[in-house]
Amino acid sequence: MNMLSSDLYLQNKEIIQVIVLILGILILFTAIFGIWSLLNPENKPKEMISRTRSWWTMATIFILATVIHPIVTFAAFALLSFTALRELSSISKNLPKQDIPVVMFGYMAIPVQYYFAYIGNYNLFLIFIPLLMHIFIPFILVLRGRIEGITQSMTVIPTHLMLVVFAISHLAYFLSLPDIDGFNAGGRGLLLFIVFVTEINDVLQFIWGKLLGKHKILPKVSPNKTWEGFVGGLVTTIFVAYFLRFLTPMSGVESMVAGLLIAGSGFIGDVTVSAIKRDIGIKDTGNLIPGHGGLLDRIDSLAFTAPIFFHLIYNLHYS
Repeated sequence: MNMLSSDLYLQNKEIIQVIVLILGILILFTAIFGIWSLLNPENKPKEMISRTRSWWTMATIFILATVIHPIVTFAAFALLSFTALRELSSISKNLPKQDIPVVMFGYMAIPVQYYFAYIGNYNLFLIFIPLLMHIFIPFILVLRGRIEGITQSMTVIPTHLMLVVFAISHLAYFLSLPDIDGFNAGGRGLLLFIVFVTEINDVLQFIWGKLLGKHKILPKVSPNKTWEGFVGGLVTTIFVAYFLRFLTPMSGVESMVAGLLIAGSGFIGDVTVSAIKRDIGIKDTGNLIPGHGGLLDRIDSLAFTAPIFFHLIYNLHYS
């Protein structure tokens, strides 16, 4: 595991370039929407203003994750999973109240999963939640002796763990990847790459949808999603990934494939969580992030893009 000091991380020019780029884009969007509001106060882009505020919050969190000590970073990501799991558990109508105590075993799995990520044990990291917890949690439910509703709990609790613990823990594992000769950005560069490309894909799909969107993809699940927004975001995200490939050990073609996969899986994550919220009958998963609901509302795409990109890069350059 690369355990360089935070000073050395800050000396990495590739990482500094992307941090400056992220902050520059956020400043630009903030200025544009601020001027728009002043010139046309009756038609302010309220949704984009609120999104920009939440982007500032998320950007600050992930930028700090790239410059502080690895142990603190891993603890922060574990807290991220804990908070998201608590959000999911609190809003889930398919989880009988009698089985909520079993969710505590899910919380206990968080430090174990992140420990495996911290030590870089790929095999244990891969099997702990998808295999061992999928066996252990149903058995605990059976031991409680209650049959009614047990099938729902056997499905819901492991799914929650997969979505916000297993998937999100891949972000932390980037920091445990070994050094590659000639690749200076390292795991922190990969972390910035996946976070920035995922978030910019969300922005681009939103913008293209507002500009050109006419044909809805899933009107009952996410009425604002259009084919024009999806395709426009996908194409531009591919180019963004290509130009940011200096943060990765990937070739130009590999980076474009990564951009395609990130755009596609990000869309899947967004609409999947939207479907969950519509089933429950809520607009947001919480109110943790001002202007954009709960934590899961902001990391829904990352929960799908992070593992897809991690295993792509791992099998291409680390296995």
